[in-house]
Amino acid sequence: MALKILLAEDEISLSRVYTAALEHQGYEVVAVANGQEAVDRGRKEAFDVFILDIMMPVKTGLEALAELRSAGNTSHILMLTAMSQLEDKITGLDSGADDYLTKPISLKELLARLASLERRLGVFTENILTVGSVTLNVAQQELAVTNAVRLAGKEVKLMEYLMLNKGKDLSTQEIFNHIWAKDADPEIDEGYVYIYISYLRQKLKALHADIEILGDKDGEYRLVEVCHEDAD
Repeated sequence: MALKILLAEDEISLSRVYTAALEHQGYEVVAVANGQEAVDRGRKEAFDVFILDIMMPVKTGLEALAELRSAGNTSHILMLTAMSQLEDKITGLDSGADDYLTKPISLKELLARLASLERRLGVFTENILTVGSVTLNVAQQELAVTNAVRLAGKEVKLMEYLMLNKGKDLSTQEIFNHIWAKDADPEIDEGYVYIYISYLRQKLKALHADIEILGDKDGEYRLVEVCHEDAD
């Protein structure tokens, strides 16, 4: 999968250099100029990595970091800082940062760290995820409310991706890139996204789940919690 990265850097010239280097490596980059924009985009969209400069206007990188983590965002967050003081790094790490690079950064080192992260993301998964009354046991490939159903491998990966990004609009292309992009079969295309969304919808309905997947074929999908009224 190609990482989707949010880059928050208020120095325009640096932002352009970083963006060009990242896109040259095949990463998708959304560039913003302050911490508030990073938080706002992070609430609406799914990102694999946030790269946050610490010294930014409106909201600092540390403030954006704390707000993202308090909202439950579990994406990898890398901080860029011109300050080498130990206290600043400790503050960031305590607030949920995963890594640090000190300015002026080496693009070679940044790309190496992202490549390493990309490899780890391909194999890492949380074992248990819960949204509403629904629990996904990734290791057991089981989706449960009061009863449980078994899921196929791609169903598990798709359900996990939706649950990790609940409430966010995920495009068909984003989903395909995360779930199927590494498959070598040339007959597998983005049409598989709708097919597997349909499988999951059927299983959620059978479980009487209080979550559902919104969206239409070839468009965006979003996992949301719903309130089912009791039948009279």
